[in-house]
Amino acid sequence: MRVLIATTQVPFVRGGAEIHAEGLLQALRSEGHEAELIAIPFKWYPPERITEAMLACRLLDLTESAGTRVDRVIGLKFPAYLFRHPSKVLWILHQHRSAYELWDHELCDLRRFPNGPDIRAAIMEADRQCIPEAKAVFANSRNVAGRLKRFCGIDSTPLYHPPRDATQFYCERADDYLYFPSRLCELKRQSLVLEALACTKQPVRVKFAGAADTPAHAERLRELAKKHRLEDRVQWLGPITDDEMRRQYARALAIVYPPIDEDFGYVTLEAMLASKAVITCTDSGGPLEFVTHQKTGLIAESRPESLASAFDAVWGDRNQAAMWGKNGRSCYESLDISWVTVVRKLLA
Repeated sequence: MRVLIATTQVPFVRGGAEIHAEGLLQALRSEGHEAELIAIPFKWYPPERITEAMLACRLLDLTESAGTRVDRVIGLKFPAYLFRHPSKVLWILHQHRSAYELWDHELCDLRRFPNGPDIRAAIMEADRQCIPEAKAVFANSRNVAGRLKRFCGIDSTPLYHPPRDATQFYCERADDYLYFPSRLCELKRQSLVLEALACTKQPVRVKFAGAADTPAHAERLRELAKKHRLEDRVQWLGPITDDEMRRQYARALAIVYPPIDEDFGYVTLEAMLASKAVITCTDSGGPLEFVTHQKTGLIAESRPESLASAFDAVWGDRNQAAMWGKNGRSCYESLDISWVTVVRKLLA
């Protein structure tokens, strides 16, 4: 089949959504399909730019290219999934979060604008009208499927996929650090981890890996670490290679991943592949689909004191942490997550 993948991207910002789209592209080609990726630049400010992008995506003609029919279009991200096509399938990574689950959160930017409520209403109406046009609607996690049902009344099927280079993760003897691999941004809550470190009874150390969304946020995190006198207990690795990323997983005592209502979260599955316990929070969303408290990791309240107790627990009982990590690897293998399954379902 000739397949187009339609998604959006903020130029120069790269994260799990971009890795997701590239993984799907590679999987389609590996299964013998002719596939291309269309990434539409997205700007969410001022809010009227959002409705302009929605209209642009709605007007796209993806039915053919150079006179040859496009057999299937797979939409991933808002607003790219609003396009028209007689054989479109959606695999929704997330809707526009500021219009939905983040609307009442302090980090919501949309509601700060006078026209925010009107833009939100337009987004929600477009989703309700255009998403059901698809032949099938999938979500990349149960969490995303739950949001789609709760806010829009639309049913979807959760469809998991493996992390990039899943077979290359491995486990080694643990060193004295917890590992937090993620973009540095407010939604990932590196600041909460720093606040928790200031509350630990054990000399817990954390390595942070990933680029910052903005230099200003990176500086705020460093200032917070300095405020709590944590400079000798945190390490900022910045952007690292895939090989180094897997090496840090392999040698970590446990993985820290406490984002705010994450859609899916590669970090959790990567930790399981590396046989490492995961420490997450009760409001972290996607990770909770895989982390079982005191079986594959620990689930703390999203308060510094609670998270600090989880840090102290794994720091003080290395054998227990290792056992939770082994359980996580067994859990991953039981899920039978594969790109072959993903391609088969998206092209059915």
